[in-house]
Amino acid sequence: MTVATKAINVFIADPLSEDGIAPLRQQTGLDLNIIVDTGLTQDELISKIADVDVLLVRSQTTVNREVIQAATNLKLIGRAGVGVDNIDLTAATERGIIVVNAPDGNTNSAAEHTIAMMTSLARHIPQAFNTLQNGKWDRKSYVGVELKNKTLGVVGFGRIGVEVAYRAKGSRMNVLAYDPFLTEERAQELGVTKATVDEICEQADFITVHTPLLPETRNMINKDKFAIMKDGVRVINCARGGIINEDDLYDAIVAGKVAGAALDVFIEEPAVGHKLLTLPQVIATPHLGASTIEAQESVAVDVSNDIIKFFNTGTVTSPVNMPSIPKEKLAQVEPFFALAEQLGKFLIQVTGEAVKELNVSYAGEVANYDVRPLTANAIKGLFSTKQGTHVNDVNARYLAEQIGIQINEHKTTTAKGFTSLITIEVKTENETHTVSGTLLNGLGARIVKVEGFGVDVKPEGTILYVKNTDKPGAIGRLATKLAEKEINIATMQVGRSEVGGQAVMLLSVDNAVATEDIAYVTELENIDEVKAINL
Repeated sequence: MTVATKAINVFIADPLSEDGIAPLRQQTGLDLNIIVDTGLTQDELISKIADVDVLLVRSQTTVNREVIQAATNLKLIGRAGVGVDNIDLTAATERGIIVVNAPDGNTNSAAEHTIAMMTSLARHIPQAFNTLQNGKWDRKSYVGVELKNKTLGVVGFGRIGVEVAYRAKGSRMNVLAYDPFLTEERAQELGVTKATVDEICEQADFITVHTPLLPETRNMINKDKFAIMKDGVRVINCARGGIINEDDLYDAIVAGKVAGAALDVFIEEPAVGHKLLTLPQVIATPHLGASTIEAQESVAVDVSNDIIKFFNTGTVTSPVNMPSIPKEKLAQVEPFFALAEQLGKFLIQVTGEAVKELNVSYAGEVANYDVRPLTANAIKGLFSTKQGTHVNDVNARYLAEQIGIQINEHKTTTAKGFTSLITIEVKTENETHTVSGTLLNGLGARIVKVEGFGVDVKPEGTILYVKNTDKPGAIGRLATKLAEKEINIATMQVGRSEVGGQAVMLLSVDNAVATEDIAYVTELENIDEVKAINL
């Protein structure tokens, strides 16, 4: 059934491939009024958007809260590309506006650009061409290296990382791959070797990064990583500026540790005049990873088809914000949204291996509701510290399944002393971890079980997760050690199975806990494991 019965105003605010928007122009089932008006200032856009039903943009136009508030008739925002950081998703969701993107449209383009940069780096192609342009025939200065039998380390093994690996294997390279969600089984299936970041740094001849830019990945490749790399290593960044520390990279090249770097992205762009560009060992392009005719057409086609699908069926293929569900059903589960996400976020920081299976159990009153949005929030929390903001309530399950995580939901009316209880369990190759939470009347969200041990902790701030043997003095020694590091304990919960057996402590602390501080307290007698959980 068609959603709209009147003319639908589609406003295209950024330059798009005409072939990409051909599906909009050629469809016959909808009355579309297509308006192309690009290069507008924010004020100009606001003045023209009141009656717009669909806003279609790339990266040039910022769709902030002011724009969304001015678009009183807006139903859908289409981003012809992957990233949606130029769109205020919160403001769009508050207004019930669906945001769609094209997550697969530039995968091939970005992968091919990475391989082109790696090959050019290995054979000094830009430098040799520049010398030739300047009238010099110099063959001796540009002796390169072959890719065959070299080891490529791929840091970040999502869609683009996998495509890079396929192409590298075609050049008969050995591929090491790191991703927090890569299992041994999937690595074998793809013909690569699963490795840690340190193992890649120690063993790889070429290193390419393909992670999102997150607090956990910012400066991931830094002076400490360069120090353990092979002499003569070559690095490539066609992902996001900031994953590789630019100052440390400069120093490593000058010192002769790194033989060369190929960069498509920088922390600040345009990067004209950047000191890395003064080094003859560096080649660079101005953020061209997705700049192919095919990619620009593909992302526009994908979004155009989603627009047509939305107004014909009310559904979309690639939404990036909250799904449109009946308000009454949303109201039932909405109080549990934050709890489900925090439980997932807690559990991924406890888990030390790639997740193979996620089980979400609902007990008590919550089991009577449509819990699919809650499972999506749990998955989003699970991905939050590893995958970034592009993982959301709508695409979380899809992304989990794409990397081979099995998702299971269970319901029971028996909550064993709680009105409602949500339990999340993750299984890895060698581990199983669980956490349970509830909403306490008047007190809000609580973590009430960890690994089966009963506790009562607010899921917020920094929590120290401690596994220990239940022996006299363990708590006191731990508190003393933390005090020595000026870490103040706000609350403490202890759960144990039996006297003298395994126990779990959860300590809410007032400040962040550094890695070296965790190592400091882990050395204590009867303390088996300490992890800082940031919620």
